[in-house]
Amino acid sequence: VQLQASGGGLVQPGGSLRLSCSASGFSLRYYAVGWFRQAPGKEREEISCISSQNRTTEVPGSVRGRFTISRDNSKDTVYLQMNNLKPEDTAVYYCATDMARDYCSRYTGTFWGHGTQVTVSS
Repeated sequence: VQLQASGGGLVQPGGSLRLSCSASGFSLRYYAVGWFRQAPGKEREEISCISSQNRTTEVPGSVRGRFTISRDNSKDTVYLQMNNLKPEDTAVYYCATDMARDYCSRYTGTFWGHGTQVTVSS
């Protein structure tokens, strides 16, 4: 049972990336999935969560209007579209779920996958 975030990389300020979250050993389509990030020396920050029925939580002001969470249950994948990236978005991005609830809750961040590094720099 494993979660895997992918799609990170080095991008210039103003650029875009789309992160993907997939699972092995179980199906994501039944559960709420959240995206989080952690920059060096900073606390983990929740970005957004999406229920199995595509209800999403509000993103923090730091990424509002730039980041969008979505999912494609036919592909069993959850995405994080990141536009107009800024150097302060540099972090390791993780997806997580609790493998129990189809709605977002404080327990969504129970099981974590390997993160993907996003570096925004010119």
